[in-house]
Amino acid sequence: MLRPLAAAVVLAATLSACDGSKGGTSISINSTDSDGNVVADLNGNSGALSIDTPGFSGKINLPKLHLGASDFDMNGVHLYPGSTISAMNIDAHDGGKPGKDDDSGTVRISFASPAAPATVRDWYMQKLSAAGFTLSASGSGLTGTTNEKKPFKLDLAPDGADKSKGTITVS
Repeated sequence: MLRPLAAAVVLAATLSACDGSKGGTSISINSTDSDGNVVADLNGNSGALSIDTPGFSGKINLPKLHLGASDFDMNGVHLYPGSTISAMNIDAHDGGKPGKDDDSGTVRISFASPAAPATVRDWYMQKLSAAGFTLSASGSGLTGTTNEKKPFKLDLAPDGADKSKGTITVS
């Protein structure tokens, strides 16, 4: 179930927002099911894409990929306006038991926002709470659950005057 999601993310990301300017977004996918392990890695600095699946392995060079606020969505909520994604890591595992929901995984998004951590945290608290997340403040970030009761964490840190770097982790 998670393997098609991982493939769709790579395809959608590859088709959007590519150019040859400064460093781009890095994407890594590690997916395991009864057929084996699939690993894909797109280097945001070079555009090099490597894929290793059962029966196929290869490397190609693509234009650098630049993902921003509108390229990521959590239950209808995009990243803080003006944010840029530096890395996306997807770790998905299919338990392989028919009729059982035993898939597991983690999605981790690293990003930079053009606002101070408190401003970004408050914005996410408002938007994600309205989208059904259950959240509480935790330092300069948030912890809680998604609308599907999956663990959610937002870590934020200052990155200069009125800027922040953050990581969203959903398990």
